[in-house]
Amino acid sequence: MAASRESAFRKLHDGPDAFIIPNPWDIGTAKFLASLRFKALATTSAGFAFSRGLPDGGVDFEAMIAHCREIVGATDLPVSADLENGKGDSADSAAETIFAAEAVGLAGCSIEDATGDRARPIYDFNQAVERVAAAAEAARALSRDFVFTARCENFLHGRDDLEDTVKRLQAYEKAGADVLYAPGLTDIAVVRTICQSVSRPVNVLAVPQLTMAQLNETGARRISLGSKLTNYAFGSLERASREMLDHGTFTFARDATPFATLQNMFSPG
Repeated sequence: MAASRESAFRKLHDGPDAFIIPNPWDIGTAKFLASLRFKALATTSAGFAFSRGLPDGGVDFEAMIAHCREIVGATDLPVSADLENGKGDSADSAAETIFAAEAVGLAGCSIEDATGDRARPIYDFNQAVERVAAAAEAARALSRDFVFTARCENFLHGRDDLEDTVKRLQAYEKAGADVLYAPGLTDIAVVRTICQSVSRPVNVLAVPQLTMAQLNETGARRISLGSKLTNYAFGSLERASREMLDHGTFTFARDATPFATLQNMFSPG
């Protein structure tokens, strides 16, 4: 089963159209999404952190890996993980991140070039490339297939520098990354430029301004949601609470997934 999941995950990136990879934040949401028509899942560092009452970046690596193990075990779908900047700053720690990801059964993972340090939010170019190269080498050394995604975080940290973003993604491709990802893009022309600047599959973070039809036209191959489903769930909880507190009504319950549906889905056997 594991080998087929891994090969299926890589094959999804071959196109011709992009696929959506939603991001559950716990076992229940993983099982729920798997019951629909999605073909793969991805973890969300922010979504998981929010579910634990922590800010994004507030979950330590060991807890995140344990969470990944739970998500992998929840369904038969291949799972890729958002492992933030990995186990540490060094190239060796990036390689160790890949080995840890493989050990819990993940079909792939992403590593960021964001440091987690507000004073220096993005790794220097050379250090970032060294980290990607070490992670890619580790992925190739595994006994099974593993899709490694390298992320350029410029646009999420106020560095709207397309030239530097393209330069980094091209370097990450040359260093051996399987998938390239620059989250935070909202302009379809920028997405198109990035897709045309590299030859590896590109992951795009979904935003309300862009549609699947537009993204397919750019050549993007994978569309992820990040924490958006988690945020939407919290938004629904807030709207329901406001209705109860402000109006004393409970009409929100009409839109809820029926109790019986969830009961049957989560019942053993």
